[in-house]
Amino acid sequence: MEKPWKCGDCGKRYRAPCDLEIHRRSHTGERPFTCSVCGKGYIQLSHLLRHKVTHSNERPFKCSDCGSGFKRAADLREHERIHTEERPFSCSHCTKTFRTSSNLRQHQRVHTGERPFTCSVCGKGFTQLSSLLKHKVTHTQERPFKCPDCGRGFKSSGELMSHKRFHTAEGLFTCSVCGKGFNRSSHLQTHQRVHTGERPFTCSACGKGFTQSSHLQNHKVTHSNERPFKCSDCGRGFKSAADLMIHQRIHTEERPFSCSHCTKRFKTSSNLRVHQRVHTGKRPFTCSVCGKGFTQSSGLTTHKVTHSNERPFKCSDCGRGFKSAADLMIHQRIHSEERPFSCSHCTKRFKSSSNLWKHQRVHTGEKPFPCSVCGKGFTQLSSLLKHKSTHTQERPFQCTDCGTGFESSQELLIHQRVHTEERPFSCSHCTKRFKRSSTLWIHQRVHTGEKPFPCSVCGKGFTQSSSLLRHNVTHTKERPFKCSD
Repeated sequence: MEKPWKCGDCGKRYRAPCDLEIHRRSHTGERPFTCSVCGKGYIQLSHLLRHKVTHSNERPFKCSDCGSGFKRAADLREHERIHTEERPFSCSHCTKTFRTSSNLRQHQRVHTGERPFTCSVCGKGFTQLSSLLKHKVTHTQERPFKCPDCGRGFKSSGELMSHKRFHTAEGLFTCSVCGKGFNRSSHLQTHQRVHTGERPFTCSACGKGFTQSSHLQNHKVTHSNERPFKCSDCGRGFKSAADLMIHQRIHTEERPFSCSHCTKRFKTSSNLRVHQRVHTGKRPFTCSVCGKGFTQSSGLTTHKVTHSNERPFKCSDCGRGFKSAADLMIHQRIHSEERPFSCSHCTKRFKSSSNLWKHQRVHTGEKPFPCSVCGKGFTQLSSLLKHKSTHTQERPFQCTDCGTGFESSQELLIHQRVHTEERPFSCSHCTKRFKRSSTLWIHQRVHTGEKPFPCSVCGKGFTQSSSLLRHNVTHTKERPFKCSD
């Protein structure tokens, strides 16, 4: 049908002059229909009539299925679609359907990228007015909604309501597949995509799909080198405010997430969630090849390459291949001698954070891995597993060249260098090469003059702990080694 009536401000066209007149009020700001109760103005009479029912508690329109009452027939009609599962509004960009035209309109902004609601403080755009209003409180420190159980404050009534369910252990929304409970229906809806495999939010640059639009937005910045969120302490840039906030806890040493089973605290909720699996024994990520379970998806991904001989990550210095980029990065520190992780108790530095963490147990005396047979404690799980074989005498790792058995694959790998004469660790000060990184480390002290093991009696320093132990007996009259002749 022809639309002969055109708006002079925006170019929109209408079928009737009355429609154009109503539309023009959006430009002029005229609101001729005013509520006699609260004074709020509207551009159409129908909007005023709809608003008036908000001042009354009457809900004359009843649902025949569940008895819920509504103030308008339109609200009842929308509600009834919950029971009938009718979704008459379909997206022209994807296969999604919706119960209301407003929900469809909001969804389509995911495809068009339109964000018509802009924050006047920081300029961030939002697809919904409610999201903008929720965001605005982030610019203030006000938390007016208080929990009566624990006193914690929240910026919105919705957040408070969700929080309260933690005290009542009430999971209102339950997954029909796995039985997991959620505080919000939106969280349930997002969770169900784990079971269905649905990833409705697709990156236009690389085609990767995501279960949540927020994950897509976070991903999009990976296609850009911009890091607009700067740390005021060290100047490092981050792609999101959330990443910056987590990073700043390194400087403040804040660990706001505490484990309910032990005294450990964590910088992020995700690290806490992963840690708690140590106590619960839960290993939700299972290898489809061998059935081994893992506490993290990254652990499963790393494990999967063990079923393959591929080592696609090559060292540019020695040509050695690695199964992951992280392993290559740690290895390259052997060549660069970089040791970015320093111990706060002594002067030692380490190539990886895990090695620092293990080392610090020397100072704290912590031995969290006890043997179930003899009770001996160990600082590392690998040390415990190696020790356990002493109770069985098993040496399951056999050398294919000479048949010698070893208690671990690492020992076998080091032994095989006897046959291959491989010496992958080279000294940067001289031409010497070594079979083990630990041997290289000890050797380099010849060049640096470092003697980290001092005698407590005379102060003499040694490059190795074994040399110190041998020296210690010179301060005693003990002669423990007897000649049999």
